[in-house]
Amino acid sequence: MKDPDTAIGGPRAQFPTTRPSLVQSAAGDGPSARESLDSIIALYWKPAYKHVRLKWRRSNEESKDLVQGFFAVLVEQEILAKFDPEQGRLRNYLRACLDRFVMKQDESAQRLKRGGGVVFDFDAAERELVASGGSPEEIFVREWQREVFARAIDDLRASCEAAGRSMQFRIFEQYDLAEGSRPQYADLAREHGISVTAVTNHLAAARRDLRRLVAARSI
Repeated sequence: MKDPDTAIGGPRAQFPTTRPSLVQSAAGDGPSARESLDSIIALYWKPAYKHVRLKWRRSNEESKDLVQGFFAVLVEQEILAKFDPEQGRLRNYLRACLDRFVMKQDESAQRLKRGGGVVFDFDAAERELVASGGSPEEIFVREWQREVFARAIDDLRASCEAAGRSMQFRIFEQYDLAEGSRPQYADLAREHGISVTAVTNHLAAARRDLRRLVAARSI
């Protein structure tokens, strides 16, 4: 049975939406703009790749080139500077831009490879695509959500380690990220030499921090 307390933001919460400040930063100049732009690319390259593969039915190699070319154009033509958050969400805007980009391409188009510090692991994306279900639009949004959550988990791990709260993350990992059946609170308490109440408090704090980190990553 699903534990509603582990849902990000609670059982009725929606996944966080666009963070305009990051988009504005990415549309600017300087090192901070490059860092913000890399954050956006890191979240959207895999959804974009799967979208091209499914909606446009392009081959693995052609999809790689199209996606890398799209993000090159995103930088060179300052596409993010044209985004208006009052007109809709960033993910819908980028998907529409991607569709227009693909439509304009032909086999002789220049193949650009751009991504800053972001690594494009297309082989992993291809393996995941085999198991994907749903429309291209649904897969795009689902992949974006998965990337945001995975990176927020990494942020939580780093934050706990930096603050000397490694036990808190370990308990959260053992319970909320368990692949099989979850351990009992009492079992976790015995393993870590703390009270059941302390286990409850650690999980509550980790979940609260994770919600904050997911919101910070959602663009």
